[in-house]
Amino acid sequence: MVRYRGVVPATTPYRFGDLLALARRSWTLAMARELDARGYGDYRVSDAASMRMLMVGQLNIGRLAEALGVTRQAASKVARGLEERRLAVTRVDPDDARRIRVELTASGERYAQAIVDAIASLNRRLAEHVGSTDLAAADRVLRASLGDGPLRSAAERIPRPEERR
Repeated sequence: MVRYRGVVPATTPYRFGDLLALARRSWTLAMARELDARGYGDYRVSDAASMRMLMVGQLNIGRLAEALGVTRQAASKVARGLEERRLAVTRVDPDDARRIRVELTASGERYAQAIVDAIASLNRRLAEHVGSTDLAAADRVLRASLGDGPLRSAAERIPRPEERR
């Protein structure tokens, strides 16, 4: 394919993945701005998922890794980062010394709630901007892009938007 100064000719097939990656980056930046406005200027991409999971209750590193879809080593790094920021504490499991449990601190619980509130705010603004019909269509496209497997199963736990006509 011939490129002209970085521009791909109009005959190129639609590049959904590129647009999806840009949308994900935009969402992450919007999350950071939203949390910064709420007094949390050190948002990290792993925070949204890990903090919401830990809001439900303490998890051992292995369960956190499964839930995040990462290795135990990566989950340990997430837990260390939360602990360094005083958002969580880690402790040896009293029933199994091989397991490390991660639990939110009081400030971690406040941060987790700020994340939940920020996500709700971003979701509301998007729904107001595009409308329920377009949001439902986007939901169908995103779910179709998941294929089969654990990610599709995880997506099935996410409620679908209501389409109003």
